Amino acid sequence: LPLLLEATLLELASGSHHPFYNGFYYNHIMNDKGNGQEKVVYFNGAKLVVETPKDPVYSSNGANVTLPCHYHYEPDLEAKRKIRIKWSKLRDDYTKEQDVLVAIGKTYVAFGDFRGRAHLHQASRREASLVVSDVRLQDDGKYRCEVIDGLEDESDVVDLRLQGIVFPYQPPHGQYRLNFHEAERVCQEQGAVLATFNQLFQAWSEGLDWCNAGWLADGTVQYPIRLPRKPCGGLHLAPGIRSYGLRHRHLHRFDAFCFSSALRGEVFYLDHPAGMTLEEAKQSCQDAGAEIARVGHLYSAWKFLGLDRCDAGWLADGSVRYPIVKPRANCGPVEPGIRSFGFPSKGRFGVFCYKER
Repeated sequence: LPLLLEATLLELASGSHHPFYNGFYYNHIMNDKGNGQEKVVYFNGAKLVVETPKDPVYSSNGANVTLPCHYHYEPDLEAKRKIRIKWSKLRDDYTKEQDVLVAIGKTYVAFGDFRGRAHLHQASRREASLVVSDVRLQDDGKYRCEVIDGLEDESDVVDLRLQGIVFPYQPPHGQYRLNFHEAERVCQEQGAVLATFNQLFQAWSEGLDWCNAGWLADGTVQYPIRLPRKPCGGLHLAPGIRSYGLRHRHLHRFDAFCFSSALRGEVFYLDHPAGMTLEEAKQSCQDAGAEIARVGHLYSAWKFLGLDRCDAGWLADGSVRYPIVKPRANCGPVEPGIRSFGFPSKGRFGVFCYKER
């Protein structure tokens, strides 16, 4: 029977159906007075408490990050106990979980994309921190640290945020041509992922103003407005994130808001006296031991590496753009940003290349 109970609890610890907070089933026993009040009974005589940071933990693409988690008992228990630890990645609405890691004692198993990248950090007593190496763009989000001690089960959430940049993306064939799945794909093709609402909100707070609606990672369609105007929701609405709400992921079509983080390499510019066609530009990057840069590479280099170049260059999607950190005469508008010439079918330009470190 003990072995059967242990196997059942381990299955619960690793099952995706496990609810966000199930302490009610084990810890809370309704009284018999019928007044709706609860009587709390702790099976081992002590309350299990799990704690994570209230402030977000920040990291960047390719880095290593530790998500702190500690637990204790009230009152304290000195006896060594066989603890089970589970880490999960949550959706914003907590309706679905992605298993990250399950551990019993010093034995642990990581799952999915976290296999080979996630392990526990237990340098101090009653620590259950998660270490994620080689952080990826899709790792951004909320994580739940769950501690199971026999029939006691408590958890807390830590927020991992990647430092990055949000950019609107419209494909070569025009505005509002992407369903949700196509939007996911084009962001990946540009070295990015679909942005979350939190990432878009952060970009808006830093000055992003864009009147075209775009997909976000949760399947909603929204756009950020700093300067209210008639075509963008009206003159009399306050600045903010305008929302179309959830849209049909197959039938409805919009642009995309993509998110890219710090680069693992460098972006550099190549030119030719007579300019280059797109195919010649791709070959020039290959000859330099690099690849033609993607849109996400250029935005990241502009924001994080201060790339400033008043020369138009090809990118991998067939667009021609250039990054300006210090606005000046003959280099576009008075604000810093990525200038775009669109997707010219003809013309000869330089090229922006990307090379991994």
